[in-house]
Amino acid sequence: MNQQYEQVLQNSWQERQEYAEQMLPLLGKLYRDKSVEITVYGRSLVGASAIDIIKAHRTVRQHEGQKLRLRETFPFIQVLSELPLAPAEIDVGKLAYRFHYSDKAHSSDVPAYLQQELQSISDPSNQQQPRDVVLYGFGRIGRLLARLMIERQGKNNKLRLRAIVVRGGKEGDLEKRASLLRRDSVHGPFNGSITVDNERNAIKANGAYIQVIYANSPDEVDYAQYGIDNAIVVDNTGMWRDAEGLGQHLKAKGTAKVLLTAPGKGDIKNIVHGVNHTDILAEDSILSAASCTTNAITPVLKMMDERFGITSGHVETVHSFTNDQHLIDNFHKADRRGRSAALNMVITETGAAKAVAKAYPKLAGKLTGNAIRVPTPNVSLAILNLQLDNSTSREELNDFLRNASLFSSLHHQIDFSASTEIVSTDLVGTRFASVVDSQATIVADNRATLYLWYDNEFGYSCQVMRVVQDMAGLKVPSLPV
Repeated sequence: MNQQYEQVLQNSWQERQEYAEQMLPLLGKLYRDKSVEITVYGRSLVGASAIDIIKAHRTVRQHEGQKLRLRETFPFIQVLSELPLAPAEIDVGKLAYRFHYSDKAHSSDVPAYLQQELQSISDPSNQQQPRDVVLYGFGRIGRLLARLMIERQGKNNKLRLRAIVVRGGKEGDLEKRASLLRRDSVHGPFNGSITVDNERNAIKANGAYIQVIYANSPDEVDYAQYGIDNAIVVDNTGMWRDAEGLGQHLKAKGTAKVLLTAPGKGDIKNIVHGVNHTDILAEDSILSAASCTTNAITPVLKMMDERFGITSGHVETVHSFTNDQHLIDNFHKADRRGRSAALNMVITETGAAKAVAKAYPKLAGKLTGNAIRVPTPNVSLAILNLQLDNSTSREELNDFLRNASLFSSLHHQIDFSASTEIVSTDLVGTRFASVVDSQATIVADNRATLYLWYDNEFGYSCQVMRVVQDMAGLKVPSLPV
């Protein structure tokens, strides 16, 4: 009996693995040739392994109470690979689940069902022109943005990483820049091939030709001489945060818009994608993508305020140390930040609570905030202590946030975990702005405490890329609605 059971398990696993392996080339072709990103309940399958695909399918049961088998989604991916489609994000998990298990189970065949559900993207002829992107700075965020753009390489790619701008230019600099892109202590090795062209000062990665430009200030660069035109410059140095400083980029030939990967000052719009991205206008030339923490907490706060109302609240972030701190004790202009980041928990300030109001004005004056920097290199935790207008329960609150993570307009920003064992390193590489740790939720009448994990590097970089897409005027619908 035991041998028979083990054989059944082995056959079941073998079947799943075979279907996943058959999906891989189809997923790659859809992404490269049609700019169609396939997901399963929000889990992207771009660059996924066979095991990743199997794990993505397992999450369906957590949300629906019913498993979704790979043999049930494979026909959908087959048909999608053959259909003429405009660029889009398609959640094949939701489509397949609705087809097989919804109350109104469909009697039509898969091709007919998909043609009906995907009518809005059935005409690929109206293609938008590609847009040049320049990374000004090549630090932690810059290199992750490079990875995100390079993974989109293909004939239908609409955001082309054309150049990076850095200081330096000493012998061996190019090789070191390439090596930092190739290897990352936190996020692992680059998925692909990277070579250096010393003669032309360029890095070649997975078919992308990236010019490396050495400059000490933005306005001294002539991008046009490299064939770069109408570019969006993503300033990830943090050196300039006001319109005057960032405006230097617009004086360079070949540029059109600037995006800052830090909170902007003055009248600069601070965009948290999913919350106030509709504020982006065609004429906006300088924007900010706010901070990693602001991006992590604002989507959840918006959902909570719309559903329960927020009277007041306090945000405490347990944040990984950053390059702004010192590894060993040394002088720092800010209080406490001069003490060793690798040895200490450091209480410091955060402007994220106040910054929420720039993206979601309804919470202006209602939040306070503080931060504790801790000796971990990545992934942070935001603790939201909220006084609500209305009473609720832990079960109701968690159910609301689970549904928000799957079916709301903020499903790209909010993820949801029901694990009792999740820890910070499990969240490295998440593409969501934050992940609700439902097992830690505390509710007492109209008081709620929420714990939100966020990859303050990669998750934030994904939010930045969503803003870049909007600045470029790229419309990428997410289906099914």
